[in-house]
Amino acid sequence: MDYLIEEIETGLDAFDIYSIFRDDRSAAFLDSGKGAEDLGRYSFIGLNHFAAFKYENGVCTVDGREFGGEPFEELDRMIGRYRIENNTGLPYVAGAMGYFSYDLARTIEKIPVIALEDVKIPDLYFYFYDNAVIVDNLEKKTYVTALGILRPREDSVRELKRRISVGDKVTYGEVTGSNTVFRSNFTKEGYIETVERVRQYIRSGDVYITNLTQRFCCETQKAPYDVYRDLRHINPAPFAAFLNVEDFSIVCSSPERFLRIKDRIVETRPIKGTRPRGKDEAEDLRNRQELLDSEKDKSELLMIVDLERNDLSKVCKPFTVKVTELFKLEEYSTVFHLVSTVVGELKDGCTAVGCIKACFPGGSITGAPKVRSMEVIETLEPTRRNIYTGCIGYIGFDGNADLNIVIRTILMKEGKACFGVGGGITWESEKEAEYDETIDKARALMRVL
Repeated sequence: MDYLIEEIETGLDAFDIYSIFRDDRSAAFLDSGKGAEDLGRYSFIGLNHFAAFKYENGVCTVDGREFGGEPFEELDRMIGRYRIENNTGLPYVAGAMGYFSYDLARTIEKIPVIALEDVKIPDLYFYFYDNAVIVDNLEKKTYVTALGILRPREDSVRELKRRISVGDKVTYGEVTGSNTVFRSNFTKEGYIETVERVRQYIRSGDVYITNLTQRFCCETQKAPYDVYRDLRHINPAPFAAFLNVEDFSIVCSSPERFLRIKDRIVETRPIKGTRPRGKDEAEDLRNRQELLDSEKDKSELLMIVDLERNDLSKVCKPFTVKVTELFKLEEYSTVFHLVSTVVGELKDGCTAVGCIKACFPGGSITGAPKVRSMEVIETLEPTRRNIYTGCIGYIGFDGNADLNIVIRTILMKEGKACFGVGGGITWESEKEAEYDETIDKARALMRVL
């Protein structure tokens, strides 16, 4: 399949450009707002979708037409119809953008049905786009692409260039406070007691580490776009995203990559280990060093690295899976994190969707062993996770893909906003500290709401 790509001159950043098209509810924004020299080099905007693929209530749907089949296989088959060659050097020029919810894992593993599903959205949703805007945040270059499915390529590129040329820069103001009431699906005492229950599962040999989450919800009249603008301003993240889908919106400032596939090389970057930013420089340095010196957090990350190595080994060529970073410290506006990087070379014939399915969901937000941890999560967490700890990103028609782990993310629907915050529980966990960690992770999300 052919496509057209043009570089355009613009004094706008990626969010400025997205804001021009924000009235198009199907436009997707995959935003790298932090670290252009490294993780956040590219941002992507999907425009003018020609198909919408979703999986809901056990049924696959394309533009309202229902059909059977396994969702990963059907999505893979549909993406394969639009195969392109990408010789541009860019990681993406055309493809699908959307999400896999955590609960889609029920199509892969047999997980008990215990937790309450009180907020409903499709388990999988991807828009297939005729056009894209790619922003190279490092080189300060912007590209517009067109497949020519909905209208002639030259016409659609010309129209996008015209609209972008009259766009303005977004202005950021102070995030105003309000008397928002946040309600958790745990009391503080209940969360601490549940941490102890996880420790007993560890003591009995069921698991080594399990991620435990509490979910906060609130009523809000703020527009999702405004929430994302504020969150991007106070908590920039390399794997952020903003999606409007049907009657709900996803506001994401994730620091964590689930999988990137480029030129048959796959990479995952699990996060384990968190400390809050200090109130002053001295406390900031102490917290930073405390995380770097923490044997508990390092062992936690090592367990997940081992799990991710095993997952990648299922889809990668023998002897190609390697750990390239082990305990890298990353700084964000409210927390420090420890991060590792694992890479491998995909086996011949393995597609991006096949790789995603083999590794889904990410081990950093389940635990180890993965399936038993997911069973424990279903037993202990009162409500379904939904989009939280799933993944958002693109799957290119060239075989490349990049998806995050859905953390630091707000789901907004019908005047209600919900977000999950959690952490890995090990035998060494201090119960009060585990609860405090969830609050540290929630601060930026609470502030913008």
